[in-house]
Amino acid sequence: MRILSADDAAVPCSPGDEVDDATLDALYGHTGDLLRLNFVTTLDGAATGGDGLSGTINSAPDHRGFAAMRRAADVLLIGAGTVRAEEYGPARVPMVVVSRSAQLPETVRGSQGVVLATSSSCGATESGTVWLCGEDTVDPATVVERARSSFGPHVLCEGGPTLAAQLVAAGLVDELALSWTPRLVGGGRGEHPRILDGADLDVQLSSRHLLEEGGTLLGLWRVDR
Repeated sequence: MRILSADDAAVPCSPGDEVDDATLDALYGHTGDLLRLNFVTTLDGAATGGDGLSGTINSAPDHRGFAAMRRAADVLLIGAGTVRAEEYGPARVPMVVVSRSAQLPETVRGSQGVVLATSSSCGATESGTVWLCGEDTVDPATVVERARSSFGPHVLCEGGPTLAAQLVAAGLVDELALSWTPRLVGGGRGEHPRILDGADLDVQLSSRHLLEEGGTLLGLWRVDR
């Protein structure tokens, strides 16, 4: 893996430098409050492959970045639909699963370190593993605040597109990590959504770094405030 640009990299580096795992950890490391989105897309902007899953458009370099970001995070934030579709299992770090229907996917149900975030209108009961974060709908700001107070300041959101759009719209996102894998899938937006699905947005970002390995590009951008 090599650096293509390092406009605001977290560690001193220059274009052309090789990136080992230690450097990758430094590039994605952070101290203090941070909410980072992490997505992968094809070159034509599809967030899923032909089977409707993001896992099928992953590449080995993208997985390296994914693993580094997970190592840096204090807590994962994921929509229940993504957990269900991608068949997430328990992770090394705590996981907060957001569900409007208060339905925790079976693949993580009963797992240690997994919390369900939902709304009061769903009829769920507040507990150590069930958070009521809003009355009629799940309030993303409340979810993020509780995730940080319970697990730590560095929150990593791995989707899906609806939850990510809500976080951006609420002004809660600090960084976007986006990988492009060298493939095309075509099709319609309904079958292959973009990384954000929700309200219209117009948010400016600034480049932090861009990496490349085997045709996969790994970029990191900071949301301009």
